[in-house]
Amino acid sequence: MAQSIPSLNPATTKPLNKTSLLPLFTTTIKTRKKMNCLSTKTNTTLNVSIQNPLNPLNNRRRDVVEAIENSLSNCLSETNLHQTVPSLKSKIRGKVRDIYDSGDYLVMVTTDRQSAFDRVLASIPFKGQVLNETSLWWFDKTRHITPNAVVSSPHKNVTIAKKCSVFPVEFVVRGFVTGSTDTSLWTVYKNGVRNYCGNSLPEGLVKNEKLSSNILTPTTKAVDHDVPVTPNDIIERGLMTPDDYDEVRTKALSLFEFGQRVALEHGLLLVDTKYEFGKGADGTIYLIDEVHTPDSSRYWIANSYEERFRNGLEPENVDKEFLRLWFKDHCNPYEDKVLPDAPKELVSELAWRYIFLYETITKSKFEIPTMEETIHDRIAQNVSMALSSLW
Repeated sequence: MAQSIPSLNPATTKPLNKTSLLPLFTTTIKTRKKMNCLSTKTNTTLNVSIQNPLNPLNNRRRDVVEAIENSLSNCLSETNLHQTVPSLKSKIRGKVRDIYDSGDYLVMVTTDRQSAFDRVLASIPFKGQVLNETSLWWFDKTRHITPNAVVSSPHKNVTIAKKCSVFPVEFVVRGFVTGSTDTSLWTVYKNGVRNYCGNSLPEGLVKNEKLSSNILTPTTKAVDHDVPVTPNDIIERGLMTPDDYDEVRTKALSLFEFGQRVALEHGLLLVDTKYEFGKGADGTIYLIDEVHTPDSSRYWIANSYEERFRNGLEPENVDKEFLRLWFKDHCNPYEDKVLPDAPKELVSELAWRYIFLYETITKSKFEIPTMEETIHDRIAQNVSMALSSLW
């Protein structure tokens, strides 16, 4: 079961401020005030067993963060496989993934780029590997719900997938009223919206409250942001047929319910997530892109949620929400052309959280990659060999 994370966790809903950024290894009772790195208010409670430096989780954190800090300048921020692998025809640069066309297949390289607010905020060491391996784990565990497009993974940052005709809709499933972006459920709810994407919302909900049942809030991609839509909008605009929408809706809700059960068994709450689907040449609808990663999903620590909710405190989270909040406090991430650099402490913290989540969900130890050979060379060589075996 997941325990409280021994480091940054917001204690209030107040925005982050630069003066609250403090060392990552403050672990004694004397310095408890400093540990509340993301808060402007001191939390007087302390779980001594969690903060004990002999605790195995703290020891694991120390080792991992050391590797993270040594890799801050060696992130996989950009790839150009189409220049080194002859069979790759073109490159599409997404916010996080570089996608290469290889005829019947797509080669998807998950980089260390960190996105939010529909733009890239920073590069996070090992993040691409965490996302790719987390998705592969979930893809395997959800085959009983839906087929997926995965063919192979020739490198820890790479997935080769069947080429699909992608539905131009992201299927966002939510179990709680929360979030800080313009399209988040809490943002629209506090602004008075009571019917969101075809879902009727009752009066009296408060931030971070669990919904009586999970809801689907689909979005479509505009030029630079997501646009919430209703099921009727999707069908009337010809984005999906009624049958395809019904099938994907059922798959999305089933995936989320399964993900919630698995997460809870591992001490986590799966709060919300997004799914993407595509149709193969044979008409089969496949789950694509990523599944239940800390990029596409929000996770909270389960055993502290109820008490913190009762006390009006923010849940302990294992996702990028605290980084979103830092940027919202220091700039306008939607409109400013140039954003401030994220502090190294926050970058290291986010990298640790992603690894913590991977290890908590999969019960596997994350393998820190060696630097004996450049990652670009390893990826190019492995992708070439994998594609050769498919022809």
